[in-house]
Amino acid sequence: MNILITGGAGYIGSELLSFLLDEHKVTVYDSLMYEPTSLLRYTTNPNFSFAKGDVRNKEKLKEYMDKADIIIPLAALVGFPLCRDNPREAHEVNHLTNRWIAKNKSTDQRIIYPCTNSGYGIGGDAVCTEESPLRPISLYGKTKVAAENEYKNVDNHITFRLATVFGPSSRMRTDLLVNNFVLKSMREKILVLYECEFMRNYVHLFDICRAFKFAIDNWDSCKNETYNIGNDMLNMNKLQLAQTIQKQLPLEIIRAEFTQDLDKRDYVVSSQKFYNKGFECDYDLHAGIEQLITAYNVIESPWYANY
Repeated sequence: MNILITGGAGYIGSELLSFLLDEHKVTVYDSLMYEPTSLLRYTTNPNFSFAKGDVRNKEKLKEYMDKADIIIPLAALVGFPLCRDNPREAHEVNHLTNRWIAKNKSTDQRIIYPCTNSGYGIGGDAVCTEESPLRPISLYGKTKVAAENEYKNVDNHITFRLATVFGPSSRMRTDLLVNNFVLKSMREKILVLYECEFMRNYVHLFDICRAFKFAIDNWDSCKNETYNIGNDMLNMNKLQLAQTIQKQLPLEIIRAEFTQDLDKRDYVVSSQKFYNKGFECDYDLHAGIEQLITAYNVIESPWYANY
């Protein structure tokens, strides 16, 4: 099949390609606002093609959309800080562009849209399922949830609500919580924690890529539904995460409740609905930490982030 991935040079897209190119032709449409070398390893693959463009250029985007059987809209301003600092662009790219894609795709075209489980905001004591109310706190969460709602109104869609992703990528991100904690542990050997009780759900990057492929391979049984995509064994708070890293790295953990997290997400999430389709996570936190340690021994630059 012909697959179009917008934002395919990013953290998820640059790894997702390796899971798809053996069986499908994939075109990446990306503005290359970050490191372009993330795609170089695919340039010898005859199933890979690239188009440089901004998703807000509707005429150019439509040209590539019309050739696609499957559209995976990864292009976004990702994360609380980046959206806070660029609110107009966040609204245009994260929401309005996806509204346009939803309205202009054909009935037969398939869409797999990655939302975020940060849309649950403060989940309370209950475990968040796909039926739980969405109460996004940040502009990032609000724009992603708005885009999810656009796709849920069209046929042949799947929307994912992704847990906090971890693991190395060709387009590295060190601002994601697990990735960041491992980097700080290696470089500084100290983690200063505040609001330690805040819960998050985590998932390895490769399991995210496997989820996309699973959805494509099992389309008829999965389509027109929303799924949480996370590792249910990895619902944990900041202190538990730090203590897990401490088992693999020499690390001093300091609890200092003298400040607050501006992004006050706090939730436990269940991905059982997707597991019931036959999907299982292959990568645990231990494996991800080991991979990150290896990656940070290679990377000398201290910071790869979205801001």
